Amino acid sequence: MTKNIIIIGITILFMAGIVWIARPDSSYESLTAPAENLIVENGNFNFGEISMADGIVSHVFRIRNSGDEPITIKKMYTSCMCTTASLMIGEKEFGPYGMPGHVFMPSINREVAPGEKVSVKVVFDPAAHGPAGIGPTERTVFLENSAGGAVNLQFSALIRP
Repeated sequence: MTKNIIIIGITILFMAGIVWIARPDSSYESLTAPAENLIVENGNFNFGEISMADGIVSHVFRIRNSGDEPITIKKMYTSCMCTTASLMIGEKEFGPYGMPGHVFMPSINREVAPGEKVSVKVVFDPAAHGPAGIGPTERTVFLENSAGGAVNLQFSALIRP
């Protein structure tokens, strides 16, 4: 009996450690503050009506560093496990990254030079939540960066069976 309690305790501590490591670096308040030098062409995309039966959809957001200094993309994560995002700089792709607590959240630490354009490819699985996921849906991808606040990339869709 004591052995089982010790094993359960160690398991709980291990899982808590994973959640602690995967947590976002910023507080909630800083997630809503935009990084003014990272300009998103269309930061709010609407997929329109999509069918669960048709499967996975994706969209590419384009971002430009309009400042005079390099900006480092530190971390990227999503608001839901049904969504993943990958950072694309030139021909290199970093990710996919998902929701904190559901996957390990490594640091990206990739620099975006002044004037440089990068892309974020967002992949959304409309069937991930099953029948409970039917209806209007909104999700967000967060990019933590060295400019002081996170960039929020948002998308919406109307999910049909």
